[in-house]
Order: sequence, then structure tokens, then C-alpha cells
Amino acid sequence: MTPGPAAVEVRGLRHTFGDTVAVDDLDLTVQPGEIFGLLGPNGAGKTTTIRVITTLLPPMAGSVTVFGLDVNGRKMAVRRLVGYVPQLLSADGALSGRENVALFARLFDVPRAQRRERTAAAIDAMGLSEAADRPASTYSGGMVRRLELAQALVSSPRLLILDEPTIGLDPVARSGVWERILDVRQQTGMTVLVTTHYMDEAEQYCDRVALMHRGRIRAMGTPGELIASLDGAGESLDDVFRSYTGDDLDSGGFRDVRAARRTARRLG
Repeated sequence: MTPGPAAVEVRGLRHTFGDTVAVDDLDLTVQPGEIFGLLGPNGAGKTTTIRVITTLLPPMAGSVTVFGLDVNGRKMAVRRLVGYVPQLLSADGALSGRENVALFARLFDVPRAQRRERTAAAIDAMGLSEAADRPASTYSGGMVRRLELAQALVSSPRLLILDEPTIGLDPVARSGVWERILDVRQQTGMTVLVTTHYMDEAEQYCDRVALMHRGRIRAMGTPGELIASLDGAGESLDDVFRSYTGDDLDSGGFRDVRAARRTARRLG
């Protein structure tokens, strides 16, 4: 049997903002069905890479495909395959949970005859059925994130992309979000690409991770392989992170910090 295309294939990707190089000759492959963690400090280029994969930004150089479809030439086809939960909140607090998910069903062109059933199924999968008709503004931080997962999942994507999905959540809410992600992945075989600053999450849940710094991949492998590569000098992905980034951490620009704090504040 001929193997199918990679879930995500990035070759020689480069993207700049003025004189700032955000992504620099990036190569990356995500296999179908795996949970892949893209790690790195703020300003490493993770979110820019994700925005190119999701067709929100064009690749200035190089190529990006999603299940064999070019993100430049087949934008709409790619978007039908992808569910995306951005770092900034996408739920509307004035709408009920059900209305939020139904809106995304329409945006993602779910057939009219299937919208009610698919909306209910996505809400149920995230454990929000009892709260579905309450305004989203009354939800806890963990519930908001699960609502956003329901929004992303209502179109039954083959690839779920999560940009800092648990930022600002307490440990119990973080575990709850990941439990739902794992349940859906087990049931559907969906591929998950996630960025996170929580190294314990990446170590526990990701099949493979890549450490990105200054627009390039510095290390890639399973969490165990990367920890072992330190030859006994480290015991966790936190140690791997420090080994490859050292003390020269870019905490991101003012916009990055402001956006992260705003998200954390709204979820808290």
C-alpha cells in the first residue's frame, strides 16, 4: 500500500515582517494521527508558522501542504480540513455556547441538514451540553476553551491546530481540556498540532515535539529522545528547552505579551 501524504509538510518556509525574519528556512513534517508539539519562546516563529499552515498568511518562500494540498493554491480545500483554536479568544460572550458552535458550523460550510446534529455532537464531546444554552460570558475559563474546541471540531477536521490552548487555565482546567482533545483524537484518528509553553503538557501528551528558536527548528524527536540527547544532563523537556535556548530568550514584542495577558485575564 502506498502511504498517504503527510498531515503537514513544510519545506524551506520563510516569512518576514519588514526587516524581522519570523520564520527562516523551516522544514517540518507532521504525520497523520500524531500529536505534534511546536515549542519555543515567544518570538520563535511558532504562531507565524501556524498562520501560514492555516492559510491566514501566505508563504513568502518555500512550500506548505496539508494532506497533500498546497496552502497557496488550494486555500479553501485546506480550510475544510483544518480546525483552528487561536491563542486569542474566538468565542462571543454575548451568544450562548450552542449559538457560538452553530455559527462556526455555518462559517465552515457544514451542510444545512447536518448543522443541528453536528453542533450538538461537538458540544456533547466537549462536555458542555448542560451549559449549551447559557451565554458564553458565564462560562469558566476551562469551559470557554472547551467551547472553542467545539467550534473548531464542528466541521470534523482532519487536522486540529491549537495555539496555546491552555494558557491562563488552572491545572484542573488544563487537564480537562486535554482529556477532551485525547478523547476526540482516539475516536477519530485526528492529527493535532499544538503550541504550548507548558513543557509538562508537551512531555505528557505529544508523540513528537520540535523546539523552535529564532525562526528555525533546533531539535526534533519524541520527548524521551530529546531528554536522552542531553546525556544525563537533563530530566525533563524544561531542561531541553533551556539547553537549546540558553539565557538568550526573546520574550516577544509588546503585542505578544499584551495578547497573552489579555487571554489569560479573560479565561481567569
